Amino acid sequence: MPPWRLEAAAENLLGTGDLATFDGAEITISLASVIERGGKRAARSTLADAHRQTAELMREGRQLDILAEVARRYLDAAAAHALAALLREDLTQRERLLQAALQRRRAGIEQEAAPLSADAQRARTAAELEQSVRRAQHARQRLAVLWGSTAADFSIVPADFDQLPPVPSYQRVAGLLADTPELKWFAHESRLREARLQLARTSSIADIDWQVGVRRLESGSDFGLVGSISIPLGSAARADSGIRAADAELAAIAFEREGRERILQSTLVEAWAQIDLATTQAQRIDREVIPALNRAAEAAERSYRAGASSLLEWNQMQVEIVAARRERLDAALTAYRGLIELQRLTGQTFSVGTPQAGGATP
Repeated sequence: MPPWRLEAAAENLLGTGDLATFDGAEITISLASVIERGGKRAARSTLADAHRQTAELMREGRQLDILAEVARRYLDAAAAHALAALLREDLTQRERLLQAALQRRRAGIEQEAAPLSADAQRARTAAELEQSVRRAQHARQRLAVLWGSTAADFSIVPADFDQLPPVPSYQRVAGLLADTPELKWFAHESRLREARLQLARTSSIADIDWQVGVRRLESGSDFGLVGSISIPLGSAARADSGIRAADAELAAIAFEREGRERILQSTLVEAWAQIDLATTQAQRIDREVIPALNRAAEAAERSYRAGASSLLEWNQMQVEIVAARRERLDAALTAYRGLIELQRLTGQTFSVGTPQAGGATP
């Protein structure tokens, strides 16, 4: 029987045995182990815990990224539906303009170009509405992809973009940044590198290998006790390069964290400013621009029906109203996108409520 087979059989028999050798009629059965010195086992346990905590933080950060992407795609779908609703209202107004021009043309007090121009504007709005409906469908498909579906066989709950997101205090938001998973990762990474350094330091202390066994002598049926102890030399020299490398990695984590924190703070300022500027713009449009344009459009309609002005003036007012309402919708979308980014950065939820004018100055 080959020696390695006898070794395997003996090892299985003993359970914790290391060796069993066979050489003619001589058999040696021994137990061996290593006495670890310098806290190697504790250092390995600490390193494993640090790896687990780091993986958990990476999972939390990934969850925030996925939730933010879901929110962005839902916002795109809701925005497409809101734009389609706006264009439907515009189409209704275009049809009113066309009917008014046709009535005046039949009465002989309007040129032929006026109803033709109104009809062209109506057709153009109808085409844009159709494109908006298609974009809404595509946005729902992109949203469905996130949960593994290929069919957008669901409807989007209409979003109330008249309600603007809050503008939280910048100091409050900046204070939450330190507790984000991304910066917490650096704290755990620092502990991880400390554990690596400690493990590298323990390797400078040599372990003790010991072995004890029983040998059956070839000459007879006598048995002898055998044993050995070995301590490798030069462990400190071999471990020195690993210690220096681990120490350098630990020292670098502080610079890495500072650089990443500056990037996150810059992104946070941009997101906060985006919400503040967009909500301020939307509020001004609501308060001043749209009411003034509505009054001007009503006056232009009365003037046209009375024959005191041309269709061009009424049409221009309708164009201005639609442009202002689209600008208002874009401002609301910009504010909500900034809010999503704030929530992704801080890991906190800022509920939508009554907007605070202006916000706080960073």
